[in-house]
Amino acid sequence: MIDDALPHLGDGDLRDLAAALRSGRLPGPYTAIALGRFLAPEPSGVVAAAMERLRTVGLTPQHLALVFDILAADRARRPAPSEMIDLVATGPEAPGAAVRDTSVVVRELFAHARESVLVAGYAVYQGRQIFRALADRMTSCPGLRVTMFLDVHRPAGDTSADSEILARFLHRFTTHEWPGGRLPDLYYDPRSLAADATKRASLHAKCIVIDREAAFVSSANFTEAAQVRNIEVGVLIRSPGFAVKLARHFETLAAEGILRRLPGRSS
Repeated sequence: MIDDALPHLGDGDLRDLAAALRSGRLPGPYTAIALGRFLAPEPSGVVAAAMERLRTVGLTPQHLALVFDILAADRARRPAPSEMIDLVATGPEAPGAAVRDTSVVVRELFAHARESVLVAGYAVYQGRQIFRALADRMTSCPGLRVTMFLDVHRPAGDTSADSEILARFLHRFTTHEWPGGRLPDLYYDPRSLAADATKRASLHAKCIVIDREAAFVSSANFTEAAQVRNIEVGVLIRSPGFAVKLARHFETLAAEGILRRLPGRSS
């Protein structure tokens, strides 16, 4: 298929081939030698083979020119990778490295959310400062839905009932970690509360999804040290396709009952 040749073609190649096809300078059949007038030797063979396959199923030079025009236009509309992906870090700055700061990126993401925020975090401490921008945004945007998947673990040696551990976590979160009035929807992994330590699991993911359009995946917990002082790295990806996949991963785990809603509170 023509897709096999795409990695070998630059934007200029697409435009040159379209012009040659449309003007009659490239009438077919298509060979590496014929395309050598317009392309470098390395890609000309695979591109010629792809074009010849399309010619044999009925595509004329004008049809192929239109195909290349469409591909060139599609590429022009797509943002460059440098515009989609940012490196984000916490800690000392490396000389000469242009890296965005973790705490700044997190605040900006929270402050500009319009419809939905998904947060997954392993550790949350000093949350009042970290989540202030998000709580303020929930107040100013009543329709904003915020869902958090947090690690609620059984401390070593604690034989309390699951319900008691969950109640203690909710109390700490609402009184010490959350700065707003309206609480987010909270979920946890019940496996982290297993009485048998060998069967416990941790919700160790650390990521944010904003409006199903942008995603931030990081090594940094939601703690003051991780956001400001530790050496942490992450990536901010502005891709609706990726953001939707990441959000659906957690939503599916919740729908299947693998992650459960924290009892004792309402939205």
